[in-house]
Amino acid sequence: MVNVIRERAEQRYQQELDTLREQDSGPRPPGWALSAAAVRRFICGDAAHGISRKYYGDDALVERAIVSLMGNNGLMLVGEPGTAKSMLSELLTAAISGHSELLIQGTAGTTEEQIKYSWNFALLLSGGPSLEALLKSPVYEAMEQGKLVRLEEITRCPQEIQDVLISVMSEKTLTIPELGIAIQAKPGFNVIATANLLDRGVNDMSSALKRRFNFETVPVIQDAAMEKTLIMSQVQQRLADNGSEHPLDADLVELLVQVFHELRHSSGPQALEATLSTAEAVNIVHACALHSLYWQQPMSTAQLVQQMHGTLIKDKPDDIKKLAHYLDVVVRERSSWKEFFTAGKALWMN
Repeated sequence: MVNVIRERAEQRYQQELDTLREQDSGPRPPGWALSAAAVRRFICGDAAHGISRKYYGDDALVERAIVSLMGNNGLMLVGEPGTAKSMLSELLTAAISGHSELLIQGTAGTTEEQIKYSWNFALLLSGGPSLEALLKSPVYEAMEQGKLVRLEEITRCPQEIQDVLISVMSEKTLTIPELGIAIQAKPGFNVIATANLLDRGVNDMSSALKRRFNFETVPVIQDAAMEKTLIMSQVQQRLADNGSEHPLDADLVELLVQVFHELRHSSGPQALEATLSTAEAVNIVHACALHSLYWQQPMSTAQLVQQMHGTLIKDKPDDIKKLAHYLDVVVRERSSWKEFFTAGKALWMN
């Protein structure tokens, strides 16, 4: 395979999926590439058989998500930004359907044609409506092949575009009036959608569409040790994807995790507006590792603070005052955090 920046889940974990298929003796739902038990093992890990853990969170949530996808309703994963909703969606799709590229990215500009079908206008004008002139959407292809389709950030789509899914999900049929035909979904078809809680109110889903989904809330990781393990594994994977190897400073990662956990639990006027997600922590540690690798310097607390500033502040300058308050009230009292205090003071307390 030609080198790419990011492999899809079914490409990255092809060997594990092959192993699971060879070992899988459990009952498979119609149209599924693996049994429900094997899908769970793929996502939650099975160290005894060389299957890595890919989702660090509530295993019971994974089981409920798998069960949801066996039924008539779709699966809606909601949560704060950076809680691995998209990753979980991709992993489920890779394991159940064998590939995860049937994807619609929801935006304010998403159209009905992107969800249903469109036309090759050159062929349409020369020969009229025909199957040859029809351009299939990911939903169309998923129905035709009996696969899962992913719809990211569904609440970013206008409500009238969201509601195009209602008949598709309830009737499992896509009508093409121009050709006088209807495509009926094959076994295995279903929809996984994601939505950020911070987007609530942007384009709220209609009650009719909500009834077509089972909702699962993907929480922020509360276990600091688990979050540290996830951050280190994700950064090491990113480095390996780029053909690099570099040791990570475990104490520095632990420091960042503790800072994030304390800031997440700040309340009232001192609560940061920035998203303190595990994904943001991965970005910070990855940036520190790259700085250390290419400048040939050890990872340092000063680097960590610099990357925190660039990642967290963004367009929210009021967060600087809140970080300064955290430094002055919490960090100043910790003798072992002097480097963090000194580096943070230069950025946030001037």
